[in-house]
Amino acid sequence: MIGKKNIVFGFLYLVVTAALGPYMVTVVIPDMETAGTARQEQMSALQLMAANGFEQDLESMTADQIARANSGALLALNAALNAEAPLDAIKGGPHAHGNLEALLNIAAGIVLGLLAVAPLLKQFISWLFLLGALLHSGSLYMVIVFQAAWALPILSSGIGPILLLGALLLMGLTVAVGYRGPLTEG
Repeated sequence: MIGKKNIVFGFLYLVVTAALGPYMVTVVIPDMETAGTARQEQMSALQLMAANGFEQDLESMTADQIARANSGALLALNAALNAEAPLDAIKGGPHAHGNLEALLNIAAGIVLGLLAVAPLLKQFISWLFLLGALLHSGSLYMVIVFQAAWALPILSSGIGPILLLGALLLMGLTVAVGYRGPLTEG
């Protein structure tokens, strides 16, 4: 069966991309919590100063003290936002796209088994789905998770999504012509 490689790839790739969930929980979120705690401490201190009319120990704070407190709070806020960036990048990139493209390969593999068209056409569609997933979410995975600079030109080229869209279009046309499954009966 020509679609078998897509089904096998899809399930294995789903394991790899779904494993980003536990990775985010164990590695990324603790960094966010640490930065968030520091941000909250700095912001609370600044808020308390502002609520007290920028007086400390019944004396007015100097402009330098206020500026330092404000700078500390801004830096803590920036650190917290920077700690959240990897989580957002992973969730919106390789995790979401990889899971989708894994499932897409599984579905494509099943449908390829139900098509009565030339085997060469089915092979071509099969490889388009595989290469599209690897060059799109695979490149996202390499760039975002492993910071592999060599994958950035591949990702930036847009070849992965183009291959996937081409595979979807070709699959749709091929299904219209050569579907031999239960829907064609009756």
